[in-house]
Amino acid sequence: MSLPLEDYAFVGNTRTGALIGRNGSVDWLCLPRFDSDACFAALLGEPVHGRWSLSPAGRTGTARRYLGHSLVLATDFTTESGGAVRVTDCMPVEGAHDSLIRRVEGVRGSVEVDTEIRLRFDYGLSEPWLRRDGDRVMAIAGPHTVAVDSPVPLQFRDGTLSGRFRVNAGDSVDLCLTYLRQGESAGQLPPAAAAIAGTRDWWQGWADRCTVGGRYRDPLIRSLLTLKALTYAPTGGILAAPTTSLPERLGGVRNWDYRYCWIRDATFTLLAFLDAGYTREAVAWREWLLRAVAGRPDQMQIMYGLHGERRLTEMELDWLPGYAGSTPVRIGNAAAGQFQLDVYGELMDALHQARSSGIEPDPDAWRVQRDLLDFLESRWSDPDEGIWEIRGPRRHFTHSKVMAWVAADRAVKDVERFDLDGPVPRWRRLRAEIFDEVCAKGYDAGRNTFTRSYGSPEVDAALLLMAPVGFLPATDPRIVGTVAAIERDLCQDGFVHRYRHERRPGAGHGRDAEADGLPPGEGAFLAASFWLADNYLLRGDLGRARATFERLLEVGNDVGLLAEEYDVDAARLVGNFPQALSHLQLVNTALNLTQAAGPARHRAEEARR
Repeated sequence: MSLPLEDYAFVGNTRTGALIGRNGSVDWLCLPRFDSDACFAALLGEPVHGRWSLSPAGRTGTARRYLGHSLVLATDFTTESGGAVRVTDCMPVEGAHDSLIRRVEGVRGSVEVDTEIRLRFDYGLSEPWLRRDGDRVMAIAGPHTVAVDSPVPLQFRDGTLSGRFRVNAGDSVDLCLTYLRQGESAGQLPPAAAAIAGTRDWWQGWADRCTVGGRYRDPLIRSLLTLKALTYAPTGGILAAPTTSLPERLGGVRNWDYRYCWIRDATFTLLAFLDAGYTREAVAWREWLLRAVAGRPDQMQIMYGLHGERRLTEMELDWLPGYAGSTPVRIGNAAAGQFQLDVYGELMDALHQARSSGIEPDPDAWRVQRDLLDFLESRWSDPDEGIWEIRGPRRHFTHSKVMAWVAADRAVKDVERFDLDGPVPRWRRLRAEIFDEVCAKGYDAGRNTFTRSYGSPEVDAALLLMAPVGFLPATDPRIVGTVAAIERDLCQDGFVHRYRHERRPGAGHGRDAEADGLPPGEGAFLAASFWLADNYLLRGDLGRARATFERLLEVGNDVGLLAEEYDVDAARLVGNFPQALSHLQLVNTALNLTQAAGPARHRAEEARR
C-alpha cells in the first residue's frame, strides 16, 4: 500500500520528476515527460505495478532533507546494528538523457543494502525484456528502453532486478537509471558524484536569483523551486502537478489527471515569478500562454498539454487499484472540453500584468486579446461549468462573471495606459453591465454575502478572489460579509473547503441545491486557505493573515511540499502532489506579507486606478 503523501519527496529535471518515499522507494516516475506513461506506478497500486526500492536491511530510523536550496534529496538510514548509510537522489537538469541517480554512501559501520527495480511500462501493465550488457542492464518494452547501470551484480527474476550489497563507512555505490529514445545509446555516463554536485549547483544558482528576503524566505524558495521543477523546460508551460489520480478523499472517486497546464493559474504564476525576481520564467510562461490559446477564441480551452496539445482524452486504467483503493485511476482530463468563463479574465489579466511590469510586449498579444474580448462580449451572460469544473449542469457562477468583468476592465486599462487601439467606450459599458449584474444577481442582501451562483443559497471559496482581483475593496461591507459567510459555512478548523457538497436544509431543489455530479467528500482546498489570508491582509488584519499563513506552512511535509488539499479529520495531505497552485499561493501570500506591494495589493490596487 502506498505511503501517506507526507512521506514522499519530489525530485525532477524540468522535464519529468519522481516521487520518492521516506522508505527509499521510487513509487512514481513517468519517462521521458511528465505526461508520459509511468514506468513506476506503485503510487497508484502495489509494488508489482513498478517501483525502485533502495534501503538497508533492518532499518530502524530515517531522516531526510534537500541539500541546500536544491532538488537533490539526501536520506539518512540507521539500522538495528547501529550502522548508517545515506542515499542521495537526483535527476540531473543538464545532460543528453533523462536519468535518475541514486548514490549510497556508508556513514557508520558496515551496512547491507537491498535494492529491487521493477520497471513496468504503460502504468504498470507491460513487463520489459531484460538483457545484460556488462555492468548495464537494458529493459525494453515496445518503444521504451531504460538502461540500468550498477557496479554491483543485479539478479533477474520475473522481469525484476534485485541485489544486496554491503557498504562500509566511507565507501559509496552509484546506481543510475537512464531513459533512451529509440535509436539512442546511453554511452559512458558522467561520474555520479560530479552529476550530483552539478545538479545541486544548478538548483542553488537558480534559487540565488530570488530577490526576496524576510522571515518566510526559506518556505518561499522551496515553493519557487517546486514551481521551477514543475516547469516543462522545452516550452515554458507549468503543469498543475506531476501526478494523476491521487484522490481528494481517500477511497473516493474525485481522482483527476493534473499533468497539464491550466490557464486559470496564469496571473498567479506570472506575479509569483515577477515579484520574486524571475523575469525569464515569467516571459517563458507568457509565451507558452500565447502559443497555447492561439486560434479561434471560441476554441480556447481551460487547460492544455505541455506543448499546448488540445486533445486530452480521458480514460480509466482498470488494472490499477488506485492510491489507498481510490478508483477509478484516470489519465487525460475531460474537463479540457468544458466552457469556463473565468479563464478569459485570467488570460487578459496575466497579459495586462506582463505589460504593467515592463515585460517587452509581444506584437501579437493584443490581437489575441481583442479577439478573446470580442468573443466574451457575446458569451459572458451564458452559464458555464465554473472554476471548480463541475460535472453537472452549467450555472451562472458568480466568480465566472467577476472574471468576465476582469477581462473587460484590463482591456480598458490596456488601451488607456499603453496607447493600444480598441473600442474603449463599448468596453466600459460592458464592464459596467457585468458589474451591475453581479451585484444585483450574485449578492444576497438578506445574508449580506455574494453567493456561489445566481439565486443560490450557498457560497464558495472562489468568492475570496473578488477583492484580490479588484472587483470590490476588501473593506467593502459586502466583501466582509462574504468572507464571514465563508468562515461560517466552509471553514473547518481554519481550513477552507471549496464549496458544500451536501444539500443545505431548506435549500429547495434548484440547480444550486444539487450535487456537482459526483459523490460528496473532499479535503480542504489549500489554495483557498491562502486566499483567506490574503483577504485578511487586504483589509488590514495582519495578525490573522499571518496566523492563517503560518498554520498552512505547518501542514507541509518535512521537506516543505504541499498537495492540493488537506483532510482535516485524518490530518493528511490529499489530492495530487506536489500541487503547483498550492505552492503558487504560498509564494504570493508570503510576498503579500513581506512586501509593501505584494501581488494581492498590486492586483487589487491596479484594478481601482
